[in-house]
Amino acid sequence: MASKADHCLLDLLWRNRRGEIQMSVAMVISNHPDLADQVRAFSVPFMHVPATKDIREEAERRQLELLRGNVDLVVLARYMQILTPRFLAEVGCPIINIHHSFLPAFLGAAPYRRAKERGVKLVGATAHYVTEDLDEGPIIEQDVVRVDHRQDVQDLVRLGADVERLVLSRAVLWHCEDRIIRYENQTVVF
Repeated sequence: MASKADHCLLDLLWRNRRGEIQMSVAMVISNHPDLADQVRAFSVPFMHVPATKDIREEAERRQLELLRGNVDLVVLARYMQILTPRFLAEVGCPIINIHHSFLPAFLGAAPYRRAKERGVKLVGATAHYVTEDLDEGPIIEQDVVRVDHRQDVQDLVRLGADVERLVLSRAVLWHCEDRIIRYENQTVVF
């Protein structure tokens, strides 16, 4: 599942095409139509399911219809919607999310702006299993890149995007290779 940002999704599709990540991509669901042509270029079905706060229940019903019985893993490749507890209970498989900060710092929206405001020296990304608690699920992988005061928010976003791609691809690879054990709110990766 993705929204408008393409970097994480396209990286996974490229790695899959090159054989780096052995998985079958059943479909891409997006709440925006922007990525349709790029996804279809990989011969992957693209499903546009508009999702906003006002139509969340209907959107999740449609998403669940598409996913149930068809997938063993859902990947949120910069899908910028919060999934409801109902969705999480009914989807029937693990969900991996990429968060664009080094958790537990800067949960939720606009982490690069908040990182700049705090004057951080490192920005990063975190891949984790999704739970009902926003951005607090068991962490699978994290990485960082050094930044300094000369870089603006857009620089942080650009640098962070590279880290996000790598972190998410590692997490998905390890999951697909069955190298992750979940224990309480943690993971062990072999």
